[in-house]
Amino acid sequence: MPDPQKNLHLLWRAGFGPAVEQWNDLDRYKPDSFWQALKQSSQKSPDPIEVASNAIDGLVMGVRTFAELSKKELDADQRKELQQRNRNGIRDLNTIWMRKMVNSAAQLREKMAFFWHGHFACRNLNVLYQQQLLDILRQNALGNFGTMLKQVSRSAAMLNFLNNQQNRKDRPNENFAREVMELFTMGRGNYSENDIKEAARAFTGWASNFQGEFVFRRFQHDFGSKTIFGRTGNFEGEDVLNMLLEQKQTAVYITTKLYRFLVNETPDDKHIEWLSERFYKNGYEILPLLEDMFTSDWFYETKNIGTRIKSPVELIVGLQRMLPMQFEDPIGLMQLQRGLGQVLFYPPNVAGWPGGKNWIDSSSLMLRMRIPRLLLGEDDWNLQAKSDDDVQMGMMQNMQKRFEGKTYWSPLIKACEKIPNEKLSERLAAILLQTQKSSTSLLLKNYIDPADRENSLRSLTAHMLSTPEYQLC
Repeated sequence: MPDPQKNLHLLWRAGFGPAVEQWNDLDRYKPDSFWQALKQSSQKSPDPIEVASNAIDGLVMGVRTFAELSKKELDADQRKELQQRNRNGIRDLNTIWMRKMVNSAAQLREKMAFFWHGHFACRNLNVLYQQQLLDILRQNALGNFGTMLKQVSRSAAMLNFLNNQQNRKDRPNENFAREVMELFTMGRGNYSENDIKEAARAFTGWASNFQGEFVFRRFQHDFGSKTIFGRTGNFEGEDVLNMLLEQKQTAVYITTKLYRFLVNETPDDKHIEWLSERFYKNGYEILPLLEDMFTSDWFYETKNIGTRIKSPVELIVGLQRMLPMQFEDPIGLMQLQRGLGQVLFYPPNVAGWPGGKNWIDSSSLMLRMRIPRLLLGEDDWNLQAKSDDDVQMGMMQNMQKRFEGKTYWSPLIKACEKIPNEKLSERLAAILLQTQKSSTSLLLKNYIDPADRENSLRSLTAHMLSTPEYQLC
């Protein structure tokens, strides 16, 4: 039989929540039907998001193309202009990708790309490099983890972010090798310091050019013998990545991280063991691992429903899938992300965002509680800047302006048109709140005025969004 609560659970974990147009389907189809639809709609490879060309065009006034340009050839004014164009470009990359999260039918692909964006966290103020990395994550989001790992490891964004440009023979820089082991594959404590030192030697010479293309600088590479994980040979970077994929611990680490993101922040050892073993035997294919999770009976157990605090991006995107919004200035959307504690392309460090209860502090909680007033037009999108000029896109002086947004209520009103007034509170609570206190729907019935159903619906929805339960999925 159809189970609306299980359907909502799946749509929030395998996507960014139900679009308002899907509300009336929640009672009609079983979770397996929704899962099949999620897979089908995400099969096609995504078109890349391209903003870098717009950010770079005209920089050298047509004298030379960007692909022929060397950073050293830029004068001070050109470097300053390039920096500003990069910031504007990353802002555009942010808003366009978020718009795809909201509107794309490929919810599973975009949700998994969002996960990998946190897993392969990279803060690089070069829009071309970030654009290339995002394309790798979106293209491989449901594909093969090993393929994605190798492409990310060769990306200009990551090589520069983790200082492998400075990793040279006789002067190895261990940062890249350490993070590949600790954060991208095996997890802390599953390798030795000597493994890192030797792996760093294997990655010497891995670099990129100004155009973001991978370059192997053979004269900077250490061709000497190296011992890694007890094996000795003339290893290169690709060999190290293959060794890491051969380690079953990598499958366990990735599976555990996915389990915490998609199922429950408290891992179940029995489930992790079963999932990771299959993941390893399947050669690190991601989609079969997701299928194992989302089609299992235990995924839908009560202890896994409504237990995760929505990340800021999940919160903002989920709201827009329910209530379409238009921001008059894209900086307003950036400021909302920042006020809540998560700006796409600006992770706090290479470990990404810690998540969980870290999403909630006194400042972000107050903003989460303000959102219903913003939706009703009772407050302005007036968000104060902090001190991080990178995230401010170099426009600190403009941060005190008001950023106005418009909310379109008509799709929600249409979705609720056949629901009687006496059932409206109960129905909305069932859709909007994954976990419900028994008093919630009774309390919110006070907002229903039969003489003004439309305004009552707006008020009821806004107040439901201000409950602690709505912060969970």
